[in-house]
Amino acid sequence: MNDGALPLLYTKDGPIATFTLNRPAARNALTPELVCRLADAVRDFVEDPALRVGIVTGAGEKAFCAGGDLGTMLPLLSGDRAPADAWDRRVLDEPFVMAASSLREFPIDKPLVAAINGACLAGGMEMALGTDIRVAADTAIFGWPEVRRAVIPFAGSLVRLPRQVPHALAMELLLVGEPIGAAEAHRIGLVNHVVAASDVMAKALDLARRIAANGPVAVQAVKRTVRTTSGVPLEQGFVLEDGAKRIVMASEDAREGPRAFMEKREPRYTGR
Repeated sequence: MNDGALPLLYTKDGPIATFTLNRPAARNALTPELVCRLADAVRDFVEDPALRVGIVTGAGEKAFCAGGDLGTMLPLLSGDRAPADAWDRRVLDEPFVMAASSLREFPIDKPLVAAINGACLAGGMEMALGTDIRVAADTAIFGWPEVRRAVIPFAGSLVRLPRQVPHALAMELLLVGEPIGAAEAHRIGLVNHVVAASDVMAKALDLARRIAANGPVAVQAVKRTVRTTSGVPLEQGFVLEDGAKRIVMASEDAREGPRAFMEKREPRYTGR
């Protein structure tokens, strides 16, 4: 099978990994094979010590991801379709697949940048909520249309969205099901940057390179601590923050950073 036929393209360029949902003719809708391949790639990203940051994007110009494929994925999950192959059986039998592919219950301490090149809907929007920094094309739209099809978002949005935007805005988006444009998504804080469609990947790569140049022990400690302190009492959060401080300050990188600054040179971080 050539790369053009693979539903997911997973590439590595130095410290940066790129995950490209590769079904542009189907608006990059999620099939069982696609989510299985994505889950496996996410696990590799987490376990590869050479990788420091990831970019998640969609192929083509029309969509980042339009959500679960209505002909294959959703009927499988609702029980309206029996599993037909190994991809289907993995989706149903391996909890890891849905957890990692939706960036939901599989711990990822390395930062993820979303390069949202078009429509970002339903499961695509749920995936985007699992990223840390989001760059959107000015033509992109965002939404959770699930209730209009008598289903619900079940890959993290009911928990994550009200933590990322004000409650009333989250409820309107989830209950009405109408999409919003990129400018509105930026206004309410769903995305960090809105750029021309042709500049989405360039902006995402710029951010990824800047993150990758920072101390990886510190970067991953920041993401891990923010993730694990979400929703916990303040005092418990401080305990977790103190634990992160001890790990980071004991690292070789924590000594290299100030030393490089004093010596007026670029730091050489090793992740140790």
